[in-house]
Amino acid sequence: MTKPTKPITKPIPKFSSEAQERAYWEKHDSTEHLDWSTARKVALPNLKPTTRTISLRLPQHLLDSLKVAANARDVPYQSLIKVWLQEKLRSQ
Repeated sequence: MTKPTKPITKPIPKFSSEAQERAYWEKHDSTEHLDWSTARKVALPNLKPTTRTISLRLPQHLLDSLKVAANARDVPYQSLIKVWLQEKLRSQ
């Protein structure tokens, strides 16, 4: 019985700039340089999710009510809107 052999990988070249490195990786596969079978999963708990700004038109009375509710909870009204939207989506 023979042992499985480790794949032979090429050394990663030295780059003089980020642009040079980016250009290299656009044309080369990382599996030529790394043995991904030995990779480990990593959790990055402190990363913030990407956000996107949107414009939302609300009737003035609804916005006023949101601000009152947020003020009662001592949170910004935009944060309260996000929490309520998330809660509603989870309940669906």
